[in-house]
Amino acid sequence: MQKPTGYGSFILVKFTRKDIKMNPPCAKCKKTVYPVEKLNCLDKYWHKSCFNCEVCSLKLTMKNYKGYNKLPYCTTHYPTTKFTAVADTPENKRLQQNTSMQSNVVYHKEFEGQKGQFTAVDDSGKQAFTEQSQKPAQFSPYQLQPQQPAQVDPPQQETVELTRLPAPEPEPEPTQDIQSAEDDAIYRALYDYAAADDDEVSFSEGDIITDCEIIDDSWMTGTVMATGEQGMMPSNYLEKI
Repeated sequence: MQKPTGYGSFILVKFTRKDIKMNPPCAKCKKTVYPVEKLNCLDKYWHKSCFNCEVCSLKLTMKNYKGYNKLPYCTTHYPTTKFTAVADTPENKRLQQNTSMQSNVVYHKEFEGQKGQFTAVDDSGKQAFTEQSQKPAQFSPYQLQPQQPAQVDPPQQETVELTRLPAPEPEPEPTQDIQSAEDDAIYRALYDYAAADDDEVSFSEGDIITDCEIIDDSWMTGTVMATGEQGMMPSNYLEKI
């Protein structure tokens, strides 16, 4: 740097190439980068505050940056290489058809050359020779013997004799004891009773009642010997004798 030359109130400062090389401009903001804040990376000079990701402006360091086309990127926004598909142009189609035709020609040529040949194998399992199909191959006599199936005796059928069991004898029917009919109970009237309905019968104290039949806890039927009438009567007015 040359010394400033004064012209009145103005001062002219001239910078030489040496000064520009010592303090180059920042690749981001294009301002001068001084040694205190200079960062040399990707063949460029940067301010430490300007060294950010090109996509998200994340502040980067020399340890976590990734360079692509001499520009800094973070790990998330680092550009990845993408494969481009080859267009099916007429020239590419012609080359593909020629390659396929050449492969088919070679395959058919090899097939026709090996047609009618076979490989003989000796007893040890190793390849012996390769001859044309017109000449019979020499095989081991063990290989010419056909394997006979093993004979299996037919299973013997077992005969089972079925014996008929005797029919069970019918059980005797239980005999019902016929008991003689008991004599009808005889009752005596304890009180006088006047019939209150047509199916009832009246009686006096001391009358004898025969042919009695109990209907429920309160009523029974019977015949009054004194009058010969038959009907319903209250059982609590009578006693058994």
